[in-house]
Amino acid sequence: MSSRSGTCIVVGASSGIGLALARRLATAGRKVAMVARRRAELCAAVATINDALGRAQAFAYVHDAGDLDAAEPLFARIEQELGPVDELHYAAGIMPAVAPDEFDLQKDRDQVQVNMLGCIAFANAAARRFLPARRGCIVGISSVAQDRGRVGRPVYNASKAGQDTYLEALRNRLWRHGVQVTTIRPGFVETPMTAGLQLRGAIPADRAAELILRARDRGAAVAYVPGKWRLVMFVIRNIPSFVFRRLSI
Repeated sequence: MSSRSGTCIVVGASSGIGLALARRLATAGRKVAMVARRRAELCAAVATINDALGRAQAFAYVHDAGDLDAAEPLFARIEQELGPVDELHYAAGIMPAVAPDEFDLQKDRDQVQVNMLGCIAFANAAARRFLPARRGCIVGISSVAQDRGRVGRPVYNASKAGQDTYLEALRNRLWRHGVQVTTIRPGFVETPMTAGLQLRGAIPADRAAELILRARDRGAAVAYVPGKWRLVMFVIRNIPSFVFRRLSI
């Protein structure tokens, strides 16, 4: 971490894992561009972080991650105002409630737009800068949900699988140029998105952020957060399809 001194961008920074990451990065002395669509929540979060630190380390940039064409201009604006970016964390994501008999194309489109294409838009903008500089770090927050197609939220699973595969391909492109791409697959984490789901064993968002930054620091390609999910998902991935389709998970 000591070798990184540029600006960090955290997309999806007004709550949950993104907010916890931004807080930890700012506390570590990094200049953090906090990006989120909810202006009031974002500005309040930035003010809280800066007040706690007694200095301006966090900066608010209002942006809807689903607005793909705005990602590159926003990235350029952040660099103009805060200096060169050398670290991107994409933590934006949506997971609307879906009834068992519901097939809502608008909900499906929104999830693909934010969870997958939004990550691609920002990571592409970062890669265009990091590759010629031969340095930089991209961290994408995927999910254990990407490992199988579950009955509950088919398009959430699919959008995370697409994001995960893109991050792997990007990592395979950039590693030889000195650019790190780390994929994070969180299990159950206490966030506004998971509120009300009664997830047993969920960890606080700040603990997830701590583990994510540890994975970044050790240069991990893929990290399950917390680590027990690697074994859990190994088991789930190897359940035969004719059995898995009968399960409610």
